[in-house]
Amino acid sequence: MVPSSKFMMSNFKTVIWPKVILFGDSITQFSFQANGWGAEIANKLVRKCDVVNRGLSGYNSRWGKILLPRLIDSQNSADNNIAAVTVFFGANDCALQDKNPQQHVPLQEYSENLKEITRLLASAGVSADKVIFITPPPLHEAAWEKECILKGSPLNRHNSVAGQYAQACVQTAGQCGTDVLDLWTLMQKDGQDFTAYLSDGLHLSEKGNQFVAQHLWGLLESRMSNLPFLLPYWGEIDAKSPESSLLCEPSRL
Repeated sequence: MVPSSKFMMSNFKTVIWPKVILFGDSITQFSFQANGWGAEIANKLVRKCDVVNRGLSGYNSRWGKILLPRLIDSQNSADNNIAAVTVFFGANDCALQDKNPQQHVPLQEYSENLKEITRLLASAGVSADKVIFITPPPLHEAAWEKECILKGSPLNRHNSVAGQYAQACVQTAGQCGTDVLDLWTLMQKDGQDFTAYLSDGLHLSEKGNQFVAQHLWGLLESRMSNLPFLLPYWGEIDAKSPESSLLCEPSRL
């Protein structure tokens, strides 16, 4: 006998998927492309978390700070179930002021913006231990200069400057109590050739995406280990009375 819609509406428990929010610039926006780092994290968390891409190409930490309250609603119960947030700005902030003033953010302001983003997340119920800062990756100047020339502009970023912003990101993470993934340092560790991690000198190649996914998962895995596998395994569903399995069991460990 098929239960009435009234029974179904009155007896089931709404399943609220926890969320991992990826917040940042184009390197985050592009992370859901084929073989992207965001897609890889989403795949690892299927039926445990919704991985939400809030990457905004071209944005810097100043604009991200202003926009964040519109992206996370502290009054929304679904937004109160956030398992982790990555904050990945800096690649545009570090643009040279004289060459790209629209995207440039001064170094000290960049640090303050990251602190304010952490405070805004905390006010929405996302504690610092759920936040992971990601530094900008290193910049391959020769490759990026070619991209700039194609757009009719001179080279507008330097790897050494990106490194200053990466260092500021790491220091700010320590001050805020967040975790941090220092891509700028890791990708150049022991003098390795980092250019294979980049597709155009700034954005990530497939290898770069794999690198980010691997190291980010190393930080996320322990945070996600206690999350249940949502909804019953298909073999555990009562075929004669599926409602008893599907409407009364929000999750299984």
